[in-house]
Amino acid sequence: MRDGFGVLWVAIKREPVIFTLSTLGSLLFGALTVADAWVLGWATDHAVLPAFRDGEIGGGVLVGVLALFLGVAILRAVGIVARRLGAGVMQYRMQAHTRRAVTRQYLTLPMEWHQRHPTGQLLSNANSDVEAAWAPIAPLPMAVGTLAMMVIAIGQMFAADLVLAVVGVLVFPAVIAANLAYQRFASPLMTRAQQLRAELSEVAHESFDGAMVVKTLGREGEETERFAAKARELRDVNIRAGRYRAAFDPALAALPNIGVLVVLAVGVSRVLDGATDAGDVVTVAYLLTIVTFPIRSFGWLLGEFPRSVVGYRRVTSVLAATGEMAFGDRRVVTEAGGAHLRIEHLGYAYDPEQPLLTDVAFEVEPGRTVAVVGATASGKSTLTMLLARLFDPDTGRILLDGVDLRDLGAGELARAVAVVPQTAFLFDDTVRGNVALGADVTDDEVWAALRVAQADGFVAALPHGLDTQLGERGTSLSGGQRQRISLARALVRRPRLLVLDDATSAVDPEVEARILGALRASAGSAGVGSGTSLVVVAYRKATIGLADEVVHLEGGRVVDRGTHAELLARSPGYARLVNAYEQHEQLAGEPS
Repeated sequence: MRDGFGVLWVAIKREPVIFTLSTLGSLLFGALTVADAWVLGWATDHAVLPAFRDGEIGGGVLVGVLALFLGVAILRAVGIVARRLGAGVMQYRMQAHTRRAVTRQYLTLPMEWHQRHPTGQLLSNANSDVEAAWAPIAPLPMAVGTLAMMVIAIGQMFAADLVLAVVGVLVFPAVIAANLAYQRFASPLMTRAQQLRAELSEVAHESFDGAMVVKTLGREGEETERFAAKARELRDVNIRAGRYRAAFDPALAALPNIGVLVVLAVGVSRVLDGATDAGDVVTVAYLLTIVTFPIRSFGWLLGEFPRSVVGYRRVTSVLAATGEMAFGDRRVVTEAGGAHLRIEHLGYAYDPEQPLLTDVAFEVEPGRTVAVVGATASGKSTLTMLLARLFDPDTGRILLDGVDLRDLGAGELARAVAVVPQTAFLFDDTVRGNVALGADVTDDEVWAALRVAQADGFVAALPHGLDTQLGERGTSLSGGQRQRISLARALVRRPRLLVLDDATSAVDPEVEARILGALRASAGSAGVGSGTSLVVVAYRKATIGLADEVVHLEGGRVVDRGTHAELLARSPGYARLVNAYEQHEQLAGEPS
C-alpha cells in the first residue's frame, strides 16, 4: 500500500490543478450525500411520523422536503461530473506523459540496450505497464472525497446516537483486515501476470516477424501451441487473481451491510426503551449505508495497487536505464565532396570476455572507396554500426573530418553519414514515402536516387510508379528490389560518407557492378554529391575490385590492407576467402 500511494503521489505532483478540481467535486458529492441523510432524518421526524400520527401532512412541509431533496440531488450531480471528468483527464494525461517518456527513452538508449531487451517486452512497457501504473487514478478523487464524506458521516452518527455509532464503526477493523489480506495474496499474482503479458507479446512478435520461416517449415502448429501455452499460463494466473478479487469485493459489500443490520437491531431496542428517537436510528442506519460507499471506493483503489505498483516498477526500470548516449555540440561539415574518415585503435565487445574488434585502424580519404572483407563473425557489421554510432566503441575513436563522433551534436551524424544494412526494411507506405522517409525532397531527386540504385526501371513498371503501396515490410518486392529501395533512401539524403553493409547481396553481380560504378562515378545527378566516400562490406570479387583499398579483417583485427590485387598476391587467407565465395557462386549457378 505504501508503494501504491507513492505512485499516486507522483501523479498528484504532476497534475495538482486537475487533482484539486476533481477532489473538490468529490468533496461536494460526499458532503451532499451526507446532507441527504440529514434531510432523510429531518423528513422522518417532521413529515413521515406526523403523517402517521395526525393522518395528514402540511403543504409547506411537503414542499420543503421536496425542495431539500431536489437541491441536494442537483448539487451532488455537479460533484459527480467534476469528479469523473477530472479523474479521467488526469489518468489519460499521466498515461500520455509516461508513454512519451518511455518512447523518448527508447530513442535515447543505445542499440546494445535494445539488443538485450526483447521487442515484446518493450511494447508491453509502453502499453499495458503504463495503463496498469496509472489505473488507480480513476478511483482516486472519489476515494479522497468519500474519505471526507466518511469523516462527516461518522461525526454525524456520533452526534445522533453514541451507542449506535460505536456499534456501526466496529465494521472498519474488519474491512482493514480484508484489505490487507487481499494485498498480500494478490500482489505476487499481479506481478506474475504483468510479466506474462510481456512474454506473450514476445512470442506473438517472434511468430509474426518470422512468418516466412514458420510457414515454409510447417511450424504453424508448434507456434500456435507455444503461444497457447503462454496464454494459458496467463489465463490461469489471472483466474487465480480474479478469485481473490471475487472474494474480496463481496466481503467489502457484506461487512457494512451486516453493520447496518446490527445497528437496526440495537436501534429498535433503544427506541422501545425510549433511549433514542426513530429519526436518529434512521439517520445512523442510512449514514452507515453511506459509509459503505467510501469503503468500497477505497477497496477499488486498493484493489488496483498490486497491478499499479508492478506496472510502475517496470516502467521506471526503463526510464532509469543508463547507457544513453551523450552528445557534444560540434557540427558536421556541410561542404560538397566526400568526408574524411579515420578509425583509431578501435575496440568493442558485446561480452567483456570475448572481444569482437581489437585495435582496428584504417582511413578513408575523401571520395575514396574502401572495401572491408572478412569471414563470418569477424566484426564487419559491428564496425558499420559503430560508424553510424548506434553504439560507442569501448576503446579508440572514430573521426569524421577530424571530429570524434561523440563530440557531434544530436542528429548531426545523420546529416553526413548514411548506412545501408544487408537486411532492408521497408515500411507499409508508397515507394516515394519509403525513399523520402520524411526528407524534404522532390520527385526528381527521388527518381535520381532510384537511377543510381538501379531501381528506376522496376519502380516505373509498378502499377502506380512512386505512388505504389509496397505493403508491410515491402512484401510485394523481391529481396534485391527491397535492397535497392533501401539504398535509394540513403542516396537521396546526399551523404558525404556512405556505408554499405553487404547491402547488395540479394542483387545479381551485373546490377551490383552498375550500382557501385554509378556510386564511384560522378553521382551528382542522383543528389548524392559527387565524390562521396564509400565503405563497403563485400564478398564478391567484382565488388571488391572496384575499391581503392581493401581492409582484411580476421578475428576482429586488421590483418592486411592494400588493393585487391596486392592482397590476392601476398595474403593466402584473403585469397582463400574471396575465391571460396566466387566458387560457391559458380557452383550455385550450375545446373543440378
